Amino acid sequence: MARARTPRAPIPLDPKRLEELALRYVGKYATSRAKLIAYLARKLRERGWDGSGEPDLGAIAERFSELGYVDDSAYALAKSRSLSSRGYGKRRLDEKLRLAGIDEEDGAAARAHADEEALDAALRYARRRRIGPFGAAGGDPKQREKAIAAMVRAGHPFGLARAIAGLAPGAEINPGQLSEQSRITLS
Repeated sequence: MARARTPRAPIPLDPKRLEELALRYVGKYATSRAKLIAYLARKLRERGWDGSGEPDLGAIAERFSELGYVDDSAYALAKSRSLSSRGYGKRRLDEKLRLAGIDEEDGAAARAHADEEALDAALRYARRRRIGPFGAAGGDPKQREKAIAAMVRAGHPFGLARAIAGLAPGAEINPGQLSEQSRITLS
């Protein structure tokens, strides 16, 4: 008869193990300073601390930032490119950056990128979800409202979502006209 194994208690972290854990994390994942600190704090709660005094997680994150292992502005720009390529808007990006602890200065280039890609991202989202000119024939007002709501939840401005959803299926897309319609709606 085989005996059941009892799970071993995790080995408490000391300064060396904490450093190794942080290095493994930044080597595996693109991250921000705030996300690294949150990860290390979670690991400390799970495993405990075996060092003298309390560990300075902020100092570890700052040192990793100085060494170039963590770059908040590069992380923010990569997140912006990823979200806009999948059709998400600036508001969705702002939420992701806020959750990642990216400040205004580090997120400036990412927000500028999202502004530049706003129309293209909205059209990619509309194509993927078959909204407006990419949809099936039929002009059901309830479906149009649902499409607008979906685009707004995806982070696009209401005016732009309304302009795209208002296009007839198969209609030719005029970027200048869409931009103008979305500005009129916002005013």
